[in-house]
Amino acid sequence: MPNYLIHESSPYLLQHAHNPVNWLPWGEVALKKAKEEDKLMLISIGYSACHWCHVMEKENFENDAVANIMNEHFVCIKVDREELPNIDQVYMQAVQLMSGRGGWPLNCFTLPDGRPVYGGTYFPKEHWTKILINVNELYKNEKEKVLDYAERLTQGIRQSDLIKVNTEIPAFSKNDLEKMIGNWAKHFDVVEGGPDHSPKFPLPNNYEFLLRYGVLSQQKNIVDHVNLTLTKMVYGGIYDQIGGGFARYSTDELWKVPHFEKMLYDNAQLVSLYAEAFQVTQHPLYKQVVYETLEFIKRELTSSEGFFYSALDADSEGIEGKYYVWTKSELESLLGASFNLITDYYNINHEGYWEDGNYILLRKLNDEDICKKHEISLSALNKKVAEAKQILLQARSKRVKPGLDDKILTSWNALMIKAYIDAYNILGEKDFLNIAIKVSEGILQKIKRTDGGLWHSYKNGKASINGFLEDYCFMIEAFISIYQATFNEKWLHEAHALMQYVMEHFFDASSSLFYFTSNLDEALIARKKEIQDNVIPASNSSIAKSLFMLSHYFDEPNYNAIAIQMLHTIKNSMAAYGSAYSNWGNLLLNFVYPYYQIAIVGKEALEKKEELNKKYIPNKLLIGSEISSQLPLLKNKFVEDETLIYVCHNKTCNLPVKSIDQITLNI
Repeated sequence: MPNYLIHESSPYLLQHAHNPVNWLPWGEVALKKAKEEDKLMLISIGYSACHWCHVMEKENFENDAVANIMNEHFVCIKVDREELPNIDQVYMQAVQLMSGRGGWPLNCFTLPDGRPVYGGTYFPKEHWTKILINVNELYKNEKEKVLDYAERLTQGIRQSDLIKVNTEIPAFSKNDLEKMIGNWAKHFDVVEGGPDHSPKFPLPNNYEFLLRYGVLSQQKNIVDHVNLTLTKMVYGGIYDQIGGGFARYSTDELWKVPHFEKMLYDNAQLVSLYAEAFQVTQHPLYKQVVYETLEFIKRELTSSEGFFYSALDADSEGIEGKYYVWTKSELESLLGASFNLITDYYNINHEGYWEDGNYILLRKLNDEDICKKHEISLSALNKKVAEAKQILLQARSKRVKPGLDDKILTSWNALMIKAYIDAYNILGEKDFLNIAIKVSEGILQKIKRTDGGLWHSYKNGKASINGFLEDYCFMIEAFISIYQATFNEKWLHEAHALMQYVMEHFFDASSSLFYFTSNLDEALIARKKEIQDNVIPASNSSIAKSLFMLSHYFDEPNYNAIAIQMLHTIKNSMAAYGSAYSNWGNLLLNFVYPYYQIAIVGKEALEKKEELNKKYIPNKLLIGSEISSQLPLLKNKFVEDETLIYVCHNKTCNLPVKSIDQITLNI
């Protein structure tokens, strides 16, 4: 018999709907049951593409004997961390405070009111059974001790979010950036790129910041490190050499063996990063990655409505990576006469060997070196590789596919919209722009509410879960990006309206920072603020950047003041741990280096904009119109039958010019 999760839409919860555990979804029913029966709650958190979540389910949650213990002594709650990141944040911090580590699956035992008492991540069966018995006995026999510990732990969770507001006069300098980079660069892997440890996560916002900083500060070594990292990632097993797209992270320092799940948020941000890196370097490999990754998104993560699904599982047929790896005999039978060339290209040797006779396709040599080695022209090599990819992709498509997480998250869709816009701006592919606009229109129709707010999740025609700060901050960025690509002011006003909603429902005036949850949401044991950048930028760093931009677009000095105070408060943390504040670093660059507002007004505004986008100018805000506009930076700048370009800085505009080549910038 299915449990209560059978009525949910989350693929992760549905995976557990036939467990013998009497799982309940998070909500009033579960909380009321725990209080009425005076039982501890077990809050078990994961996501559908999580390999070790599957392992723990198989070992424990599908076991009748283990399930009987869980059902007798606990109210068991399953949470999809991607659907309810606010729940995950609270109990992840609880487990980290208790054990010094975190991850998924996340399992936290709490009092009936939600205060945590014990927790951890993955537990094998024997250990899990002992924990269930011991935690229950402790609660029954030493309740006061448990209550006291829970209260102290809860206070620790609340205090960990207290951020001391910097009350000094804000000041930002190149020295702030140099201290941040100086400590960070000590941990660069100068051979394989990325950090000098494993596992290695792509962390796109890290390399976006380093690229921008390296260019603006004219530090070639920083730009070289970014290029080394991006090249090694594409050459490694973390990149799907056949189908495009990146896996979540590499388990080793070589980018070789990935954790095979593919997440929408990673691939969205990596498209933006590689597009920007191509704009800087004109490296054809980066352009190839953008096209191949977007083709993967279109083929495997795009819904019939045009929205984007969340993830592909690491496992197929219960085995991690089975869908993606190859045996030598498979390749030989499929590739025929091209076998020797292609297997050398993709290292079907000791370099690519993984386990159990399986190989991970990866690269070591660039195309030029392969051409010399095999005495083949570059065009002939490209043709052979393209043919081999098509053959292998077709053969792979006949395998049992990894599970698809088909929920549609507003925040991740916003990242993907921006990725398509970034790719359009730099590569000029009109289809990329059309896709971004189509999805954005769909969000306005189906995910934006009449009160101006956003839903967080959408599936089967139904939007649900009140939006979190991440939904608003990334959607604001996406709408601003569409405006910059089209000069259609509708999108700028949509961004502004969302920011006004955020100010009303998320802003904490005492700290000038923003809560992750709306003031309309039911209170948890702590109301968190997301500060540190991770695999996704922190919602506070993202909203600070948009406040800064909207302050210029709409002449909103209050927005600028808030962005400055936010950065000022965070600044002292940035030097010690730069990789956790890289998106804040992107905002810091705008205050340390000249920040230009480039206004293009006239009938050829879009053509001039496209010409401008061929140049790498990271420290610019782009604004324009083909007709007269009332936006502050465009007001009184329109001249009939002319297209004029204005460069403004520090509230002063230079005399207009007619050619992009006439623009003078201090870059």
